[in-house]
Amino acid sequence: MKIAYDKIRSEIGQVIVGQDEVVKSLLTAIFCQGHCLLVGVPGLAKTLLIQTIASSLDLKFNRIQFTPDLMPSDILGSETLDQNRNFKFIRGPVFANIILADEINRTPPKTQSALLEAMQEYSVTISGSKHLLEKPFFVLATQNPIEQEGTYPLPEAQLDRFMFMIQLDYPSYQEEVTIVRSTTSDRRYQVREIISAQEIMDFQNLVRRVPVTDHVIEYAVKLVHKTRPSSELAIKETNDYLEWGAGPRASQSLILAAKCNALLSGKYSPDIEDVKAVALPVLRHRIIRNFKAEAEGISVDQLIRRLL
Repeated sequence: MKIAYDKIRSEIGQVIVGQDEVVKSLLTAIFCQGHCLLVGVPGLAKTLLIQTIASSLDLKFNRIQFTPDLMPSDILGSETLDQNRNFKFIRGPVFANIILADEINRTPPKTQSALLEAMQEYSVTISGSKHLLEKPFFVLATQNPIEQEGTYPLPEAQLDRFMFMIQLDYPSYQEEVTIVRSTTSDRRYQVREIISAQEIMDFQNLVRRVPVTDHVIEYAVKLVHKTRPSSELAIKETNDYLEWGAGPRASQSLILAAKCNALLSGKYSPDIEDVKAVALPVLRHRIIRNFKAEAEGISVDQLIRRLL
């Protein structure tokens, strides 16, 4: 698994400059059968990154551009009358292995929620009929910062279904020089397919079979409990600055991601350091600050680091 991971990292590095932690988080989510939400201002290669990762995996890939007038049927599909006047289900773009939900917060919550069943149960229900999605299935979504014009915040129920929220920052000076040099020339690199669908599912099963000690599970659960105001483990900052804490899905994601992080680091079992390594992307979209935290300019990441 680590050999395959290193090959993918090397292949992606031919197209994407820097962003090592982002690439690692995305691949970790894929190996854990989780969904990812990438947040960053326009122009940071969020879409290119997901397309490049999809190209290195032997999977069916569909891109859905979320716009204000997009309807749920544009994502899931719809029933139409055929020549014999029988209803026939026409599959939507969600029927693929990797879905790029581009600028997911540009569409109203009604359409955003069309992905809820697909992300949780790997199926789509249309007119009372259930249609199973092909596995492996991942939603890799991009989102512009909420403060920008023409955006709708994602419903909490949908945010919780994303295993990771990954924040992209501006590249460093040297990285940007390299980006401009490579993207303004006529050189184009064709990404090779590194892993098959069956290998990905084997790796997903491997991650779940990794043994984990009780004290690591207890550490992850305690960390999540500390995010809940008025709980017996809540610290002063939690009660002062948080409106809502993370739910049990956060504890599950912490352990799964820690297992995968251990494997990719060449270890056979995760320790507390592996839980800490994945805590920020797992928790940052699952806890909600109150007005006091916003007024004092205290970010969610600052609060998570304080909990750690």
